[in-house]
Amino acid sequence: MSKAPLAFSRHNHQHCVSGALQAAITLCQERGVRLTPLRKQVLELIWQSHKPLGAYALLDLLSAEAPKPVAPPTVYRALDFLLEQKLIHRIGALNAFIGCPHPDHQHASHFLLCDDCGRAEEIQSPEVSDSINQAAQGAGFNVHSQSLEVFGLCPDCRAQSDSNG
Repeated sequence: MSKAPLAFSRHNHQHCVSGALQAAITLCQERGVRLTPLRKQVLELIWQSHKPLGAYALLDLLSAEAPKPVAPPTVYRALDFLLEQKLIHRIGALNAFIGCPHPDHQHASHFLLCDDCGRAEEIQSPEVSDSINQAAQGAGFNVHSQSLEVFGLCPDCRAQSDSNG
């Protein structure tokens, strides 16, 4: 059994944001699609938070920075583009979005979501994906995508909860 990378680990946040933006620029160039300034700004806002952001939260953040109000359809079009290019994931239970750390290859979307602080981490677990595929195959079901959202407490919130209780 292979071990999944540690989620919620400490890291250089500015490096992860700049790395994600550079990867997006490169992938869009390779794919022949345009990462407009607005699309890039939406992607950057999503990556600046490890908490999933909804469309209206993004709209508020964009409007605060823009000289004129940003219309909701503009944000939705940017999100549609970013989803289409696999640069972000949608967290269905929250109707919110988070950056994809592996936009260069097809993969299942498995997330650990903290109930207290709202942080989210994408995890890679071939065992989970294989189990889902085997169960689906046994049911005669053809899987075209996977998304698993697991709610609980991250290590920081768990430690805080343990020290308070």
